[in-house]
Amino acid sequence: MKKSALLLLLALLAMPAYIFAQTKTKKDVIAVGEVEALERQRFEAQVKKDYAFLEKVFADDLVYTHSNGHQNNKQEYIQSIRDGKSQYEKIDVEALNVRAYNDGKAAVVNGTITITLPNKPDGSANLAHLKYVVVQVKDPKKGWQVVLWQSQKQPEAKS
Repeated sequence: MKKSALLLLLALLAMPAYIFAQTKTKKDVIAVGEVEALERQRFEAQVKKDYAFLEKVFADDLVYTHSNGHQNNKQEYIQSIRDGKSQYEKIDVEALNVRAYNDGKAAVVNGTITITLPNKPDGSANLAHLKYVVVQVKDPKKGWQVVLWQSQKQPEAKS
């Protein structure tokens, strides 16, 4: 009897989350796909130094917080790529989760990536394992734009 009551209670507690998950709008669902694709394109643009693409997808009021705590605005961050301060040989997406809000007008992204940086002075590989959070908003004229980036270094995986 206690087991049945506990199961019923758990089902009732889970119901609001289930209902909420079912009430996402069609625009939210579309936004998730758009933002996921944009994340991957943005990482590729950072590696290829596609400044025109980066200018388009970073909002003018961007706050970009690196894993070391240093913050840049849009112009500073793009300039750091031009100057070679931010260098990316390769960016591998390991996990990506997008949640859309406000009828597909805003999205929060969290994920994990591995960045291959230029080799260390001794020639060994230089990898950065990061967890990150991104906030994107959909501007009616400019499309999806990154307004916030925050990352945190993760320990290297032990073999």
